[in-house]
Amino acid sequence: MSHSLSNTRIAIVYHSGCGHTRRQAEAVRAGVEKVQGTEALLLSVEEAQTRWDDLAAAEAIIFGAPTYTAGASAAFKAFEEASSRTVMSRGFAWKDKIAAGFTNSGSQSGDKLATLIQIALFAAQHGMHWVNLGLPPANNSTIGSERDLNRLGFWLGAGAQSNVDQGPDVVPPEADLRTAEHLGRRVAETTLQFARGRKVTLEEAVR
Repeated sequence: MSHSLSNTRIAIVYHSGCGHTRRQAEAVRAGVEKVQGTEALLLSVEEAQTRWDDLAAAEAIIFGAPTYTAGASAAFKAFEEASSRTVMSRGFAWKDKIAAGFTNSGSQSGDKLATLIQIALFAAQHGMHWVNLGLPPANNSTIGSERDLNRLGFWLGAGAQSNVDQGPDVVPPEADLRTAEHLGRRVAETTLQFARGRKVTLEEAVR
């Protein structure tokens, strides 16, 4: 889709140790870009720490990290801690932005919920509004399938599973990437609604 200055920007900030979570992040971006009126800004946590102004200009930030030892990776934590020094010192600069999260690990559960909770709390500390996955759990009955969206059954954000002996050219599987795409699209739609509603509210306030 073509972008214009009037588009609502949604940033996706992620860390990926081996490339698997990057594929998930790219799927989130694809979902954002399916929504007319929005544009995606995909940044690694290293890039994000040089582009604080771009994040401040975004209406939403979707955060992603692999789950290592029951939590977000050290690189993602470093980004979180850097934001507390840089963003909060600017006067709660991310307050009222939309937020969401995604994570990937080698096993079906892999304590991914702990990572999503951690990211949600991080967003809350910045005063952001969290958007959940908005999909029912799947692959939980005799008619379920590994090809179902949200096959891993997460509510808070998008989860993905990547076999530890396969590279990012093979995993995460298509179902998990489509689930991540769904999250991107959902956040984009929610952000547009929020931004338009805020504009109407401001216009009414000055009448």
